[in-house]
Amino acid sequence: MGAAAAIIIRKQRDIVRVFQGAGVTTPDRARDPETLGIDQSLVFKGLVRRAVLREAGPGRYYLDEPSWNAMGSRRRRMLVVMLAVVLAAGAAVALTTGMFVHKL
Repeated sequence: MGAAAAIIIRKQRDIVRVFQGAGVTTPDRARDPETLGIDQSLVFKGLVRRAVLREAGPGRYYLDEPSWNAMGSRRRRMLVVMLAVVLAAGAAVALTTGMFVHKL
């Protein structure tokens, strides 16, 4: 699961970089993704569903940078929560197995 998520995140970043590099960050600069060399894959459609890429006209999209930044913030918060859960579970296991009990 982790490797698949990493691949998706990488592809999302690649798409976002293309839009940023072309300056397609406002509705009036929206372009057809195919002219940017981007196919409308599942990753692309996922960015559209999350409002990172917004349609400004028929087949013309632009990058909503605040939405992209918010998506990154959500990912970081989720990572922190997941790490906290793993650490808490590890501590609970260590405590219940007597790992921290000092022998006299």
